[in-house]
This record gives sequence, structure tokens and C-alpha cells, in this order.
Amino acid sequence: MNTDIPLPAHTWPTLEPGWVWLCGAGPGDPGLLTLHAVNALRQADVVIYDALVQEQILSWAPQAEHIYAGKRGGKPSAKQRDISLRLVDLARAGKRVLRLKGGDPFVFGRGGEEAQTLVQHGIPIRIIPGISAGIGGLAYAGIPVTHRDVNQSVTFVTGHDQSGNTPSSLDWTSISKGSQVIVIYMGMKHIAQISQQLIKAGRSLNEPVAVVTTATTDQQQVLETTLGTIVNDIADAGLEPPAIICVGQSVLMRQVLDWQNMAAGQPPRNLDPLGRGRPAESA
Repeated sequence: MNTDIPLPAHTWPTLEPGWVWLCGAGPGDPGLLTLHAVNALRQADVVIYDALVQEQILSWAPQAEHIYAGKRGGKPSAKQRDISLRLVDLARAGKRVLRLKGGDPFVFGRGGEEAQTLVQHGIPIRIIPGISAGIGGLAYAGIPVTHRDVNQSVTFVTGHDQSGNTPSSLDWTSISKGSQVIVIYMGMKHIAQISQQLIKAGRSLNEPVAVVTTATTDQQQVLETTLGTIVNDIADAGLEPPAIICVGQSVLMRQVLDWQNMAAGQPPRNLDPLGRGRPAESA
């Protein structure tokens, strides 16, 4: 066990040989790991990690073998079946296995598939949730996914399905009409089609949209745009995945909640971006 990273007093679970812990590594910033994740890193014999897991996080498990199993759209990637069965083989070899996945393992992370495979093969598991980029990544950009003056619902969708295409099973008309705020994971590749579907379903061309790339890291970039101009604006800005996309009026709140730029000395752009004409505490 690596004891270089001390943990506060608590009855921490033990990662036993032959077990697999499926753990969320958060959206990027190593400080957003849970203490259960740090405890897992201290004990693992093998860490199988995704593309978005930061190198600093892996350095917290120097005693472990590190195996890359990232899947990135349009790039050579390990097959999901091979990843899942590799976990089975390592556990059967008596290893303490940590499957480290970006964000939360059960939010568009294929964690459910891997966990089910393990259970079907008789491998004991533990699930460690993580902060999803659709919440934490937007928060770092100063965008609340829920705000009482804006929305009473938020819908999380993926921008592509198992085939790599825009999910045909999504009813964009119902999503558009039923949710004031829409958060799209892995949507950059198909943003032209997605934006057209939302406009066709009745969303305004002028609806605010934010694109947050490499969220919570030092390379984070934020584009504030609209549904009607997003395709050209992404191209002009030269943005690349990974990205989280937020559609809805809550994007306007970044004008007053861009805490990173304010910490750097910039004043808020607009203290009342929703035009409510009253102090926030009177809401």
C-alpha cells in the first residue's frame, strides 16, 4: 500500500485481492477526486485508466501497474469487450484492480457494462462515484446547471451512440419542449446535426449555449455562443474535444459567476444577466 498520501481518520474500506473497484476520477482537476478514490489509489496493484485521467492522479499510485484503456472518438481505441474481460483476468489473477474512469463511471462512462461483466463472471466489485463533467465541468466555467430563475429541469444526453452516430433513439422534440436546460456529452462531432434538431424542435436561434473543453484543467476553454451560430463559432475558435455543451438560459449566469476570471482580477461582466431587476437574495 502507498501511504505517501495521508487520509483523515475513518474506517476506510480495504481493496482485497481479486476485487475490482470501479471509480470515478472526476472531470479533470485532481482535487476533485473523492477520498474514497484516493484510498483506492493507495491500495491498487493495477490501475486501468481512461483517456481523460490526469497524469498527476496516476502518480498517486506509484506502487501499481498502470494500464491505458482510453476510448476517444475517431482514434484507435481498445474494444469495450477486451477492456471488460481484461478486468476479469486481472481479478482472477489475484490483483487488487482499480478501474479509473473520467467523471462518474455510471454517467455515459460504460461503467454499468463493465460492472455487469464482472458480476456475471463472479468478480466482487465496489462502485465509487465521481463528479461528472456535466455538473462539475460547467460549475468550473461559472454555469449552474440548475437555477431557480431559469429551470426546474435539466436533461443530460450523449452526442453519439455505440455506432458513433447521433443517437437515433433521442426524441429531440420532447427533450426541447420538456427541459429548459440541456447538457450534451461528447457532442462536438455532431453539433451541427444536434443544433439543427433543437432549432427544428422549437428552440430559439438566439438561445445561449456554452462549450467547455478540457473542463477543470489548466487547458480549460469556454466558448459562449448561441444555438444558431455554434457551428461556425466552434470552428472559428478552433475548439477540440473533450467538451461539454450546455444549452439554456443558465449559460447567461456565467456573466456574473465566472469565478476563475474574477479570481484573476477581472470584474463580473453583468451583475444581473437574467434581467430580473432585483437582488439575488430576494428571489
